[in-house]
Amino acid sequence: MTEGGIAAWKKQPGESFTAGDVLLEIETDKATMDVEAQDDGILAKIMVGDGNKAIPIGTPIAILAEEGDDLSGADALAEQAANEQPEKSEEKSDDKPAEQPKEQPKQESKPSSPPSQPTSTGPAEPRETIAATPIARKLALERGVPLKQLKGTGPEGRITKEDVEKYKGTPAAPAKGGAQPSGQAAAAFEDIPVSNMRKVIGQRLSESKSQTPHYYVTNEVDLTKLLKLRTVFNSAAESEKRAKLSVNDFILKGVAIALKEVPEANQAWLGETIRQYHQADISVAVATPTGLITPIIKNAGGKGLAQISAETKALALKARDGKLKPEEYQGGTFTISNLGMFGVDSFTAIINPPQSCILAVGASSPKLVLDESAEKGFREIQTLKLTLSADHRVVDGAIAARFLAALNKTLADPLSLML
Repeated sequence: MTEGGIAAWKKQPGESFTAGDVLLEIETDKATMDVEAQDDGILAKIMVGDGNKAIPIGTPIAILAEEGDDLSGADALAEQAANEQPEKSEEKSDDKPAEQPKEQPKQESKPSSPPSQPTSTGPAEPRETIAATPIARKLALERGVPLKQLKGTGPEGRITKEDVEKYKGTPAAPAKGGAQPSGQAAAAFEDIPVSNMRKVIGQRLSESKSQTPHYYVTNEVDLTKLLKLRTVFNSAAESEKRAKLSVNDFILKGVAIALKEVPEANQAWLGETIRQYHQADISVAVATPTGLITPIIKNAGGKGLAQISAETKALALKARDGKLKPEEYQGGTFTISNLGMFGVDSFTAIINPPQSCILAVGASSPKLVLDESAEKGFREIQTLKLTLSADHRVVDGAIAARFLAALNKTLADPLSLML
């Protein structure tokens, strides 16, 4: 990371805390994480409030003090810290007291900074200087109220919803391009701040689509036997009060088997080398309120359907709650993106580098096929379209075709998934 956001402060100015207490929640590009106190102390002053999204690493966000410290100089210390250039995160120590202003009485308060995180891409943005609650910002945007002209009545002078509602001045003109209905002050659109997670998604997928030579291969699978087998399993699971299996669980296991048969599809482009993986660590795309994330089912080929199903559900829940650990979403050798539950027939997905393949899964649908053994000369089957996006630098068309053929064979004859 080069920047982060503050989701919520768990302590307020003047409150004391002990080592291990949660001081605040920070937003990374992937999750929301707790920041715990390393020592006992007092939160003397909050310098950056809730809802600020683009805070460069190394920026002081609060003044901490110890029991017995004189807190009267916290405001001046905060002003001094805010005016100084943030130090590089690699060189900054949160345990090092900030230099005291000469005119202040002796005290031991110190600025606290967001913890340093692994390096990511994307330039840092200027820090927001107007303290306001998220709902106040939204309301001000809708009504065209300039926040700079308001005096906040909330904690630390923060602008609240009530402050915006009480504004009596002339509303600001709506942003260019926003049609303004007659008799209404609000613009006909809403500008939604981009989350850190969404920024990273946009940057990485743009790089993938522009720098990776994608091509697409589609295959149609007969799921008739698989769906019947799933019904049998889930009937037993219901009577035994176990979790039911989804179609995606079968597909995930089938992909792991197909990758074992066609290992050339389980590779990554590393520039000077191509890395071939010996096990299938399959990333599963999960939609969250802030964007897409891909938790990993590790060594899927060595796990049964029930274990795959339980892990997938648990990881998806953690992903939506923003509680995934880095090791649960970093890595992966192959990705599956399933939009079948939304009724999507078929689609193409963007590769997640350095992986070389992503499988797009659509919805199952009935289809009539010729069958001379049937009384009417035809029968109904359930089919599913699978589209493989592949990196042509690594996976040739013939390899993609072989992989889809192996996957088709496995899903059409699902008893092989039990082996």
